[in-house]
Amino acid sequence: MSRRGVLRGAAFGAGALTLPALLTACGSGPGGDKKTVTVGSNASDEVPKKAFAAAFAAYEKKSGKKVDVNTTEHNEFQTNITRYLQGTPDDVFMWFAGYRMQYFAEKGLLRDVDDVWKGFKGFSQALKDQSTHGGKQYFVPYYYYPWAVFHRKSLFEKRGYAQPKNWDDFIALAKTMHKDGTPVAFCDKDGWPAMGTFDYIDMRLNGYDFHKGLMAGTESWTDTRVKKVFDLWRELMPYYQKGALGRTWEEAAQGLQKRQTAMAVFGMPHPGQQFPANERGDIDFFAFPEIDPQYGQDAVEAPIDGFLVAKKSRNPDAAKALLGYLGTPAAEDVYLAGDPNNVAVNDGADTSKYSPLQKKSAELVSGAKQISQFMDRDTRPDFAQTVMIKALQDFIADPKDVDGLVNRIERQKKEIFSSAVS
Repeated sequence: MSRRGVLRGAAFGAGALTLPALLTACGSGPGGDKKTVTVGSNASDEVPKKAFAAAFAAYEKKSGKKVDVNTTEHNEFQTNITRYLQGTPDDVFMWFAGYRMQYFAEKGLLRDVDDVWKGFKGFSQALKDQSTHGGKQYFVPYYYYPWAVFHRKSLFEKRGYAQPKNWDDFIALAKTMHKDGTPVAFCDKDGWPAMGTFDYIDMRLNGYDFHKGLMAGTESWTDTRVKKVFDLWRELMPYYQKGALGRTWEEAAQGLQKRQTAMAVFGMPHPGQQFPANERGDIDFFAFPEIDPQYGQDAVEAPIDGFLVAKKSRNPDAAKALLGYLGTPAAEDVYLAGDPNNVAVNDGADTSKYSPLQKKSAELVSGAKQISQFMDRDTRPDFAQTVMIKALQDFIADPKDVDGLVNRIERQKKEIFSSAVS
C-alpha cells in the first residue's frame, strides 16, 4: 500500500451522543418507498450542503431512484445522535469512522455493509480496517481534511510574517500579530474547536503514542505531561481574540476572511467555507509547530467523514445501493467539484483539478508518520461530550487552575471508562 493510501485509512476516532424529535426521519411507513432512500444530513453549512445535493442528484439521475435529504444543524446532529438512532432514523446518515462508528455498532444501532464493500475499489486496507468493527464493515468513507494553522497568504506577505517551525517562533509570531492589531483567531462556543489545539500541543510535546493512551483512558490526566500541555497553551492565550466562549467557528473563520485576525488552528473546511470562491486561493496553512524535536511534526490530525446505514432503516436495500454509489471515485468527484475544502479518500478520484490548497493538504497527510482523528473522535463519545467539552471551556475561562482541572477530568474519566460502552 502507498503511504498516502495507508494514511488515508489510518485516521478515525470517536465522540457522539443524542437527537431530538425534529431529527426523526421523514420517510414513509414500515418498509418505506422502495424507490426512495432517506438521508440524515449534518451538512447544514452552505458549501457542503450544495455539494452533497449535487452528488445525490447525480445518483438519482444514474439510478432512477429518489434521495430525500433531512438536514439538521451540524452541532445539534452530533449532540443528539443516539436518540435519533434509537428512534425512527433515516435509512442512511452522515457520520464518522473509527471509534464513533464502533460505538454505535456495539450498541446494535447500525447495519453492516459487508456486501457493499465487496464491490469497492480504490480504498486501502487500512481504510477498510478503520471502517470495520467485529469483522464487519459499517462505514463508507467519503473525504478527509487536515487540521493545521490557517491564514491568508496576502496578510502574511503584507506584514512580513514567516510561517513558524517551532513553538518559540509560533509564540513570537502570535505576539507580533497581537501588537499589529490582528490577534490569533479563537473560538469554542461549539464545544469542539479548542480540542484541535489541545491535541496538537499534546502530540508535539508528548508524542502520538501518549495521545492515543490518553484518549483510550490508559494514561492519567494528572500526569505532569498533561499539565505541561495546559501550561504551554496558556502561553498562547494572551494573543487570542477575546470572547472565545461566545464565538462560533463560523464567526472565527469569518474573522480570518475579514482580516480581523491573522491565523487560526482549524480544519481545512472551516476557513474554506467562510471565504468567497474568489478569495479561497488566498488561504494557506502551515503544520502545527514543533515543540519537542524527538516528535517533530510527525503527527497530523486528519478526520474522515462518510456514511452509515441505521439498523432501523426502513429501506436497507435502497440505503446500500446509495452507499455503493457514494463509495465510487465518480461520486467523490461530483462532491469535490462543489466543495474544494476536502480531499478524496478513494485512490481513483480525479485529483487533476485540485486547488493548491487541496494538493498541499494531501501532501501534509501523506507525509505524516502518524494520523490522529480529533479528540472527540479518538476517545469515548460519552467522555468527550460530557467531560472534555466543559473541561476545555473551563480552562479557557480560567487557565490558572490546571491542577484542579486535571484532577476533575481524571476523576470523571475513571468513572466513565470503568463502565461498559453499552
